[in-house]
Amino acid sequence: MNYENPEIPEGINVTPEHPLKEFAVLLVGVSTAIVVAVVALSLLAGYMVRFVPFAQEQALASRAGTLWQGVVLDEEAQSKQHYLQSLADRLSVHMALPEGMTITVHYVDEPTVNAMATLGGHVVIFQGLIDAVPSENALAMVMAHEIAHVQHRHPIVALGRGFAVALALSSLSGVGDGMMQQWLGSVGMVTSLSFSRAQEAESDLDALQALQQEYGHVGGAEAFFEYVMDGGHWLEPPALLSTHPGTEDRIERIRAFAREHPAVNPKLVPLPTGM
Repeated sequence: MNYENPEIPEGINVTPEHPLKEFAVLLVGVSTAIVVAVVALSLLAGYMVRFVPFAQEQALASRAGTLWQGVVLDEEAQSKQHYLQSLADRLSVHMALPEGMTITVHYVDEPTVNAMATLGGHVVIFQGLIDAVPSENALAMVMAHEIAHVQHRHPIVALGRGFAVALALSSLSGVGDGMMQQWLGSVGMVTSLSFSRAQEAESDLDALQALQQEYGHVGGAEAFFEYVMDGGHWLEPPALLSTHPGTEDRIERIRAFAREHPAVNPKLVPLPTGM
């Protein structure tokens, strides 16, 4: 038997691909896997937090920094908050809130055109929004919309998803507890909560049904959104619409609901004097 010892070709262990190309492919693959994992974790967290008892959500909200903590309302502001709470109570009767779920309204005397639903059944209404609506019916549409967010546990779902993403990014970056504490503190359980378009559409429908039962019609429900379409009287768009569906789509949904539930001579309720 003859043995041979051939010369090994030069560069046999060197890949023909450029090393930067291989690195780019690897980086894209790892990045995609991370994004998929974070999204999956976010969706799972959003699903699981729905089972958190509402009492626990209220306890979490009470420990968080909020817009209304430490605010002392004068007599006029107290009167406005009392009216807003009364309106919320009337609308809540028609919204089949789960047992133990209550709505607490907070009035904020600021020109911001906004309303927000947050943890623990808290709903915040700004004076700027009140100034932008021509009737109680229009205000009730926005109010009922925010109550619907609470009814469907949208705030805690949004918080759960946000927390899962922050936790995942904190673990990957190695920043640690400092980042998480900063995130929790900045959330304030109010301003960082945003909802999907599906959640917004769901809340719009529930709000319209509540108005139909409260007033016998949904007249005036589109007034605020028509005001927005006309340009309003602001330098920037209302914060209320920053994450919400297209205004034209919302108006069309409201009008479609009104056509399906016709009313003869729908009467609009004026806002109380001094609002």
